[in-house]
Amino acid sequence: MSKQRFDAISQSSGRDRITVAEKGRRSELFAINVFNGERMLQYLTKDALESVKGAIFSGSKIDRKIADQVAEAMKAWAISIGATHYTHWFQPLTGSTAEKHDAFFDLLPDGKALEKFGGGQLVQQEPDASSFPSGGIRNTFEARGYTAWDPTSPAFVYDTTLCIPTIFVSYTGEALDNKAPLLRALHAMDEAATGVAKYFDKNVSKVSATLGWEQEYFLVDKALAHSRQDVLMTGRTLIGHSAAKGQQLDDHYFGVIPQRAISFMKDLEKECTQLGIPVKTRHNEVAPNQFELAPVFEEANLAVDHNLLLMDVMEKIADKHHFKVLFHEKPFAGINGSGKHNNWSLSTDTGVNLLSPGSTPMKNLQFLTFFVNTIKAVDSYEELLRYSIASASNDHRLGANEAPPAILSIFIGKQLSDVLDELEGVSQGKLSPEEKTELKLNVVGKIPEILLDNTDRNRTSPFAFTGNKFEMRGVGSKTNCAKPMTVLNTIVAKQLLAFKKEVDALIDTKNLKKDEAVFNILREYIKTSKRIRFDGDGYSAEWQKEAKRRKLSNNRTTPEALQVLTSKKSLELFKSMGVMSETEVRARLEVELKAYILHIQIEGRVFNDLVYSQVIPSAIGYQNKLIKNVLGMKEIYGAAHMPFSNGPLSIIEQIAEHIAALKKKTDAMTDARKKANKLMDTHKKAFAYCENVKPYFDEIRMHCDKLEQLVDNQSWPLTKYRELLFVK
Repeated sequence: MSKQRFDAISQSSGRDRITVAEKGRRSELFAINVFNGERMLQYLTKDALESVKGAIFSGSKIDRKIADQVAEAMKAWAISIGATHYTHWFQPLTGSTAEKHDAFFDLLPDGKALEKFGGGQLVQQEPDASSFPSGGIRNTFEARGYTAWDPTSPAFVYDTTLCIPTIFVSYTGEALDNKAPLLRALHAMDEAATGVAKYFDKNVSKVSATLGWEQEYFLVDKALAHSRQDVLMTGRTLIGHSAAKGQQLDDHYFGVIPQRAISFMKDLEKECTQLGIPVKTRHNEVAPNQFELAPVFEEANLAVDHNLLLMDVMEKIADKHHFKVLFHEKPFAGINGSGKHNNWSLSTDTGVNLLSPGSTPMKNLQFLTFFVNTIKAVDSYEELLRYSIASASNDHRLGANEAPPAILSIFIGKQLSDVLDELEGVSQGKLSPEEKTELKLNVVGKIPEILLDNTDRNRTSPFAFTGNKFEMRGVGSKTNCAKPMTVLNTIVAKQLLAFKKEVDALIDTKNLKKDEAVFNILREYIKTSKRIRFDGDGYSAEWQKEAKRRKLSNNRTTPEALQVLTSKKSLELFKSMGVMSETEVRARLEVELKAYILHIQIEGRVFNDLVYSQVIPSAIGYQNKLIKNVLGMKEIYGAAHMPFSNGPLSIIEQIAEHIAALKKKTDAMTDARKKANKLMDTHKKAFAYCENVKPYFDEIRMHCDKLEQLVDNQSWPLTKYRELLFVK
């Protein structure tokens, strides 16, 4: 939240909750359940308000006496709208959120009861940390962990609980969550980007990274979802033959939203609006039963919190509408998976988008500075950015059905490529007045006109410039945005610091003017980062070869992608930028490797259950029916009329073949799993699951899906794709 927006909200008039709810206008409902600037103005003293604002905008500490005042005000407001409990709402390394509710309730020595909530409970709590992943930062018997209030993300009331966004750290101070490193990365970005922005506007005192996520998801009838063990246990269908009609007609995309879905969306949007989540767009996505919602851009930390809250709210609202919402990146084979495109930009406290071209050459030089530095940062750390989107579930999605491939590249379009090529040809050193004029007017000055026509989009690009922002398209629909946002902001901040150092050196040692120094450095960056730019088909075999020639990484699986995290280059990056210590980085690698192992392990166990308790018994049962049919025909017509039974005999044989192969592959997969489980080294175990266990999944699925086609519909135990994939 910008300071201007905070002040504007603070100055608006108070609103009565019941009256607003009755009116139902989105603008009037917005954030009525959030302790934002408006509520603070109503409930806080002037000193307390200024202290909180100082913490939000400059990171200053809040005095304990002030914290007591803030806590009392929060409690009074929360109770006034029906809250009975409070919780520190945090983001452990599970990838989701966590909360422990305590009542606004205590007993006095004389036995009388009262509502109690003080500064101590607001600022810090000590939840049991023993069962949260820590990657070896602390032993299981060392259960102590602390949650600490993050005042930059406003508290909110959800249902009857006051939720206070917090970071989560160990007893020894290491981050055990996704929020703390993100906040550090955003702070690093603020400092680095502000220093560079001052080249163009001395009035800039703060730069905020902004994020607009696009959440894709599937809606499945709850009763049908509950009939599928694989959907409930893994979030996806492990087996299932494709429906005759899928997405091939493109008739679902942007089509009329089904009535059940629109009813769900209306309730979801109302709840989100009251919680301050600025949802704006809704539509059908490409696959049947697939939808998307997107908000207005926000400051990155708040946007991350809002996305996590949104997913919690979606599941609860979906349940009320008898839906199961699926966030898995590939819940159905053969059709589009779900992503969470992260649209990222940089905004100053003077109201300028640093990745948006302006009306003057000077503003466009500012745009080019941040544009080219971002490209350079991604080129330098493309493998680390690939790591940030890695997960067992996203491995199913990347590289197919409009999802970008595992190779990181940047799409900027032909027009901007031409601009960079022209800049690359700029002579080094001092520029003549004529060169400056031509450069600024004929190249830099034309950028707004160029971008007006630069509407082409590359759906296969993992990192694309889309007019005034970069769109990171590889992020999975289940992913906590904090992970890719931490990496992206860290690498760009690192690059901006290097850029400023080089520009200042040219100004001081070569006696160049600022513009000349900037052009000289940008020219070199354009040249050295050229390999990362690619505007073609990311799915093509030619690109695979070309990317290898350019020495770009191609880490197709999560275990491959995770290895870069503890490279010397990565460790130095996070340490030098103050984002994560080596201990914190190594802990995250351990956590993510274990998460990968457990996801594949669970899927393997579910496969085993499905095959032996449902698929094979059903196939044998139907096979017995066919055998009785053949025997009956022989009894009626005799052996001489056996040709009548060739059809059933053929099906019996096919079923027998698939059952035999299915048992063989399932047993082999189970043996491979047992061997992998004996490995003590986490890296080796992850690769064993990836290379020795997971490959059986497709083979097992193939035989199951063939049996689904052969077995009588009434005898098949699992709800089919044609039933799951169309909302009625």
